[in-house]
Amino acid sequence: MKYWYAIYVRSRHEKKVHQLFKDKGVESSLPLIKSTRKWSDRKKKVEIPLFRGYVFVKIDVGKDKLNVLKTDGVVKFISILNKPSRIPDNQIHWVHLMEKSSEAKSEKEIPIGQKVRVKMGPFKGIEGIVLRTGNQSRLVVFMESIMHAVSVEINPNYLDEIKS
Repeated sequence: MKYWYAIYVRSRHEKKVHQLFKDKGVESSLPLIKSTRKWSDRKKKVEIPLFRGYVFVKIDVGKDKLNVLKTDGVVKFISILNKPSRIPDNQIHWVHLMEKSSEAKSEKEIPIGQKVRVKMGPFKGIEGIVLRTGNQSRLVVFMESIMHAVSVEINPNYLDEIKS
C-alpha cells in the first residue's frame, strides 16, 4: 500500500531531488510558492519550496524505501522511533490547495489559537488553527510529521469552530 512520507534532503536540493524522483517514476510532491527576491541590481520572482529541506513521496515503504534513500541529495526519511512517519492524504491535498493561493506562506513557529474547519470556498474542509489579524484571518495548517506549518488569508465568516 502506498502512503505519503516526508523526505529530508540536502540544503537547496529540493528541486533536484524532486526531479530525480520523477525521473525514477517515484510519485513525489514539492509544493512551491512564488517569492520576490532582491539583489543589488534587480528584483526577480522565483519559486521557492514551501517547506525548505523537504520533498514528499508516495511510496510503498517496504518496497521503495531503499530506492528513495539511494537518490542523490536525499538525507533521510522523517521518522518516529526509526519508522518513517506517514502523512495523511488530506494534509498533502490541503497543502496543494494552499500552495495555489498567492497568499500562502511558510510559517516558522507553531501558532496557538482556535481550531477551525473551512465551511465554504476553495479551501472547504481544511482544518487548521487561526491567527486573527484585523478583518481577515490567517488559517494555519500544521503538519505534525515534519513540524512545519502553512498559512493562507481567509475571511473569518468562512470558518466554523471545532469544539474540543
